[in-house]
Amino acid sequence: MVAFNEFVFYCRQFVVGHPVLRSVLGHPVLSASAVASCGIYVYYSAYVVQRPTLHCQQGTVFHNMLDRLAIIKEEYRPTFWCWEPRLQTILASVVRNTLPDIDYTREVFTFKDGGQVGLDWMREGEGDPAKPIVLILPGLTGSSQSEYVKTFVNVARDEVGARCVVFNFRGRGGLALKSPRTYCAANSDDLSEIVDHIKKEYPLAPVLAVGISLGGIILGNYLTDQQEAARSKLLAAMLVSVCYDTFEGCKSLEKPGLNLLLNRHLASCLVESIKEVKQLFESTDTWDLDLVFSSRTIREFDDRFTARMFGYGSVSEYYAAARLYGKIRDIKVATLALNAEDDPFQPADSIPYQGAEKSTHVAILTTKYGGHIGFMEGSIPSGHFYSDRVFSQYLQAVFSNKDMIEQYV
Repeated sequence: MVAFNEFVFYCRQFVVGHPVLRSVLGHPVLSASAVASCGIYVYYSAYVVQRPTLHCQQGTVFHNMLDRLAIIKEEYRPTFWCWEPRLQTILASVVRNTLPDIDYTREVFTFKDGGQVGLDWMREGEGDPAKPIVLILPGLTGSSQSEYVKTFVNVARDEVGARCVVFNFRGRGGLALKSPRTYCAANSDDLSEIVDHIKKEYPLAPVLAVGISLGGIILGNYLTDQQEAARSKLLAAMLVSVCYDTFEGCKSLEKPGLNLLLNRHLASCLVESIKEVKQLFESTDTWDLDLVFSSRTIREFDDRFTARMFGYGSVSEYYAAARLYGKIRDIKVATLALNAEDDPFQPADSIPYQGAEKSTHVAILTTKYGGHIGFMEGSIPSGHFYSDRVFSQYLQAVFSNKDMIEQYV
């Protein structure tokens, strides 16, 4: 109490001795604004600015490697005027959107069933057969030119010196669907073919896969499906803003307000993507396209279209198959996940902390704030955010400890 009283006394003396502050506090409106701003800053400093938490089995080789990352010891300082999760999510996208498009080299890959996707490459330094490769899986409606993908490509290329390839899902990235099949969170067959193709083309190159949002769920299910077999194909993995519990994530996105608006925006994008190629889906009675096109939420779209396409009896059955929450133990590749506890797509209470703490291969790094693929920082955000710095340090640690990871993790 004495210390607090002394603090108040010195603050008063400072204000009295400072003519600008004295004039501000003499004006009722300005005085109220100044007091409110000070209160917000005190709250921000005390409760918003915090160090991240690393959920990982203590004493393992993987834990020891991650614990040496400088960013683990730093406080995450979200943008002072924008730490609310929905605003972080939206404004981070706006700021990153100022990044110029990347001039990729496109490879059209044909799957065994005849479907095609675009693999967008940045192959600088092609002469070295052992040059690391970073494989990036975008979010639900994303592509290689999505703003958050471009930041990761820039980081991997410029700060780590890796080759990059972005796996545009079927019908994404400007390549129209060639067959009546899209993609879903629970099915990793397409990813399996892509990984095998990359390893065949570059057998000496270590590959790190990073999945963002839906891309992270697909990557997570690939790792749980393949288990030990994935170790011969991927050196490591990273999951960013992944929803581990599809039931809870969907429920969160259906809350009235900004969450529901985000939900409806994504559902609208999904509906439009099918409308553009509806002729591919008109020859079957598996679904009612008019009903599909009337979908206003992701759950409605998944119930009327996605679940049926991939042979699930209901949307609940589909979400149960996609759910990563109880599968963490099956991941046998070194995997770092980055999540914000206020992510509207993934409520904090359904992040599998205990699963990570029992795993020798999975670590979950959580920040208190950050939104969904947000993680803005700095008073004037530049487009290079906290998630990009975590990504950079993790890549450097993985590729510089390749032999140790292959042998011990």
